[in-house]
Amino acid sequence: MTRRRRSPSLPCAVRVQAAGFALGHRRDGSVRRLFFSLLDIHVRAKRRRPDAAGVRSVDVTIDASRGLWARVFSPSPTKGEALPVVVFFHGGGFVLFSAASFYYDRLCRRICRELRAVVVSVNYRLAPAHRFPAAYDDGLAALRYLDANGLPEAAAVDLSSCFLAGDSAGGNMVHHVAQRWAASASPSSTLRLAGAVLIQPFFGGEERTEEELELDKAALTLSLARTDYYWREFLPEGATRDHPAAHVCGGAGGEHDVEVAEAFPAAMVAIGGFDLLKGWQARYVEALRGKGKAVRVVEYPGAIHGFCLFPELADSGELVEEMKLFVQEHRTKRVQ
Repeated sequence: MTRRRRSPSLPCAVRVQAAGFALGHRRDGSVRRLFFSLLDIHVRAKRRRPDAAGVRSVDVTIDASRGLWARVFSPSPTKGEALPVVVFFHGGGFVLFSAASFYYDRLCRRICRELRAVVVSVNYRLAPAHRFPAAYDDGLAALRYLDANGLPEAAAVDLSSCFLAGDSAGGNMVHHVAQRWAASASPSSTLRLAGAVLIQPFFGGEERTEEELELDKAALTLSLARTDYYWREFLPEGATRDHPAAHVCGGAGGEHDVEVAEAFPAAMVAIGGFDLLKGWQARYVEALRGKGKAVRVVEYPGAIHGFCLFPELADSGELVEEMKLFVQEHRTKRVQ
């Protein structure tokens, strides 16, 4: 019998916000859209007036025909410095949030400031209006846009030091977009993927892992009912959670063997001890290593799903510091 764990100790402010997120979902995992819209506060870009740390932001159109855009964050410029680029995909189960959401605007500003990197937060299309593979198509389109156009709106950038990063569903996108780019990029491309940062990536399958059963009710930010709902909204109609978008790896006889191109970049995977998805994430790490890929794992034993969104949590600051170290390490391996 699987023993269910109790919720971790959290600061009051975080617990209140997590409770609000939980109330934005019904018992069956579906979203109370009107209620959630009140919680998901959107903020504008700040092109003319940088924040206190000197970070500027501007919204850039990537493909007007599909409403695809990105919010670009730039740190205060330093003469002669070419900055790495972090292309970021937000979480939300492929159905919630935006690059303009307060939580993600704040997180991307922090990444920009602490890493001294230009952050491109992609506002990809959401399900159920746009199911698989729309999000992946948009992620790849963002990379192709950068490769073709650069970032004239930002400080000087080094596109040979481009990193993908994302949390939850955004972490899932990091894998799939990195794989698509690695498998299809031209040798003459200016943009080179130097690394992939998957923060608590959203993977799954029809199987229920021990961690899913044990942690289903342990944290307010995620439950099995919600993950099931998100997959139903995102995957093609009639597909099961064993679809390759969700079930990236893990299965008898290599049935779900992870697919990685030779040019797939070094990866960093962040795992939280109170995240019910951690079993799938551990399998992903093992599968990448089985393919000979370099993987750095950072674990936070007391962390809930989505911890990176709460600056009140010490783990969120430690994660950003780990990202900084990862970028510094892999930025040195540039192709000249």
